Amino acid sequence: MRGSHLNGAIADGHPPGPPFAQHPLQREGQTGLIWAESKAMSLAIVHSRALDGLLAPEVTVEVHLANGLPSFTLVGLADTEVKEARERVRAALSNSGLEFPVNKRITVNLAPADLPKESGRFDLPIALGILAAMGHVDAAKLAELEFAGELSLGGELRPVRGALPMALAWHRQMPGVRQRGLVLPHASACEAALVDSARVYGARHLLEVVEALRPDGQGSGADLSRARAQIPALLDRVLPDMRDVRGQSAAKRALEVAAGGGHSLLMVGPPGTGKSMLAQRFLGLLPELTQEEALSSAAVLSLAGHFDAANWRQRVLRAPHHTASSVALVGGGSPPRPGEISLAHHGVLFLDELPEFPRAALEALREPLETGHITISRAARRHDFPARFQLVGAMNPCPCGHFGNPIKACRCTPEMVARYQGRLSGPLLDRIDVQVEVPAVPPEVLARSPDGEASASIAARVQAARSRQLQRQGALNAELSGSLLDEHAQADQAALAFLQAACTKLGWSGRAYHRVLKLARTVADLAGAPRIASAHMAEAIQHRRVLTSA
Repeated sequence: MRGSHLNGAIADGHPPGPPFAQHPLQREGQTGLIWAESKAMSLAIVHSRALDGLLAPEVTVEVHLANGLPSFTLVGLADTEVKEARERVRAALSNSGLEFPVNKRITVNLAPADLPKESGRFDLPIALGILAAMGHVDAAKLAELEFAGELSLGGELRPVRGALPMALAWHRQMPGVRQRGLVLPHASACEAALVDSARVYGARHLLEVVEALRPDGQGSGADLSRARAQIPALLDRVLPDMRDVRGQSAAKRALEVAAGGGHSLLMVGPPGTGKSMLAQRFLGLLPELTQEEALSSAAVLSLAGHFDAANWRQRVLRAPHHTASSVALVGGGSPPRPGEISLAHHGVLFLDELPEFPRAALEALREPLETGHITISRAARRHDFPARFQLVGAMNPCPCGHFGNPIKACRCTPEMVARYQGRLSGPLLDRIDVQVEVPAVPPEVLARSPDGEASASIAARVQAARSRQLQRQGALNAELSGSLLDEHAQADQAALAFLQAACTKLGWSGRAYHRVLKLARTVADLAGAPRIASAHMAEAIQHRRVLTSA
């Protein structure tokens, strides 16, 4: 026992002394006070935040300097990227003209120890902790701030992923914790400043932060600059216009209905009929995001490092290739990252050549289409990501693509057509509200067709329909379920009888029944009707009769 005490005292950099009651800190006298003061000067605490999905839990960076063989030890369940901070911090301090304790044993603890830490966001707090432990930085000023940032070897601050989740997590904390400001690299600070209540400071170099944290009477006395959100003009974004699409009136109407109620959409037709062209113009029919929706969407994009301030409050269009795996679509990995459905949160997910996607990837879309979020569970961690997206799919009716094409004959047998369409399971098709055929248009008819209706005109009707839904029920029709659907999707008796007869004849499930009812409610909203009439129900039913397996 005594040997352990002596070894521990020597390892801590303090002279060995008598054990137990004669421990120096338990004495009354000058020696104990001197030791306590030196111990306080060699220990520094810096506040930071990690990334845990969309959460940003607080991390305490503890830095201790001790006598002994020079070393730099970093503990606290740190990933390789975090452990490499030792070399970045060492070089950044030296190249910035700041002192590095080359003759000390440096121990850095990232608490809590059971929370995984990744990326280079802890470079800045580790460097400040070393300087504070040497007395070069005011500990009182340090305690009033939280820090995150990656350091270059020259001391420049580089942006970090997840600045917006950090600011949102700061916003949700209790008032006592929210008093601390956030110090981030300049680009990340401009991103975090999108949260109006956040107190964010930006810096471009380590020296800027150090000078602002010097004890009073030392250094230049410069202050960190308060970050402001830098958002370009929103009107500069030009989207493809629906006016470019000639003909295909039924498909255009289907897109308007899908946009009006937030419904998923599937377009089926031969190659070259304009399916991809229509899908690219679907985004122009949707209204601008609200402030809350924009923050929620930008937080997921920031977590993946895809946030672009030029697209602030603009809906996202994600179009992954059909070779994408289920992990790429719904998210996963270690640590779990958001997939395409989460990156398209409050936006559009366009899946071209839908049957060519892996079967497992398509089946993974079932639950998110219903719930609007995805839960990724791994052995050690569990993450929830939002996934309130609008699915727009496009496919050929058969392998050759010309089944039912009056212009070009199909080369596929009935078995080949059934097998190809069977790649989309019934449960998945049940969750796709609008299914429309995009037929081939003869060239002579296409040449005589006038220009289509402008996207702005269609978007105005979509905005009016969405406003009616939000005022009536506080949500879009696609999100209605249970008692809310019974209360707000009221239909005439003739319309309900029509729907029941269609479900019986076509063999539709209970889910399909309710989805047609929500679709009919959207058709009625576009027409400004208070109740669902038979004409609205007939149009809604017509939008689900493209594929035989639906």
